[in-house]
Amino acid sequence: MTTLKELATLLNISVSTVSKALNDSHEISENTRVRVKELATKLNYKPNRIAQQLKTNKTKIIGVILPTVTNPFFAEVLHGIEKTATNNDYDIIVCLSNETLHKEKRSLDLLANGSVDGFIIAVARESQVKAQTEHIQSAINSKLPVLMFDRVVKDIDCNKVIVDDFQSVYEATEHLIVTEKRKNILLVSNIEELSVGQLRIGGYTKALEDYNLESNILKLDNAVDLDVEKKIFNYLDENKSIDAILSIDHVTGIVAINMAKKLGKEIPKDLSVVGFGYEHTQVLSSPKISIIHQKAHKIGEMSTKLLIENIKDDTLELQTIVVPSELKLSESLKNKS
Repeated sequence: MTTLKELATLLNISVSTVSKALNDSHEISENTRVRVKELATKLNYKPNRIAQQLKTNKTKIIGVILPTVTNPFFAEVLHGIEKTATNNDYDIIVCLSNETLHKEKRSLDLLANGSVDGFIIAVARESQVKAQTEHIQSAINSKLPVLMFDRVVKDIDCNKVIVDDFQSVYEATEHLIVTEKRKNILLVSNIEELSVGQLRIGGYTKALEDYNLESNILKLDNAVDLDVEKKIFNYLDENKSIDAILSIDHVTGIVAINMAKKLGKEIPKDLSVVGFGYEHTQVLSSPKISIIHQKAHKIGEMSTKLLIENIKDDTLELQTIVVPSELKLSESLKNKS
């Protein structure tokens, strides 16, 4: 492997000059920079990351801890993180908590030993349910920059990137009431124990209160409830006055459309449906489901930029950035124009 010293010898310049040229220092002439970079490319020179880390005390690596990547939201956020990190000359190490407290702690401990310069994390379901996030606070106390996105802990002071969960669901509910003329709106939830779920339910109930309507919530056991289809089918069968469904996760809205059709209901004539999701998931249902579109890629992009700023300057004031969602109307609503 070619070294800085070998490049310096071949070019008859100092090692310091080679290093500065490769890092585009203004102290080095354009001609010298070009000569150094051309030879480095020809000889396939690769910087010694360990040496760089020892010199700068930075790894140029970001740790990313996600609850799962089977949820398309987190997969899309990860894509935004990876692309933005690469554009800023950072690499990422990804760990999955699998929604468990133990695995989240283990991942944090594994990477907090100098392997990364900071963390991007969405808190695991079990950590939020048990309100056990001391391991995250411990990382912050050890001066490691931490950024939370989507699922955040209110009492932990760090940079955060969140979605306007309360407002987006309020507006979707209001659309069902005002534009769709619906009066009996069912909210289907399997994430009510999470911070984002509580905010979404809050937006729904506030909209109903403002229009003097009764709330109607079907709470499923958890994100992997195997009886989702049966429970939604039975609920709709027993509550025939339901004229709209609002799903606050990425799956049950599509399930609700299928179960309503099974009961002979016409969508959107008899039943309007809104769920969470992305444009490419709308084709998974017939009719195409209307969605609250979270800007997942944007969330990943903003999270990475904000964390890198924090890594470079830990004196910057902490921020909470809100990425607005968008109600994208489609065939599951009568008034989709």
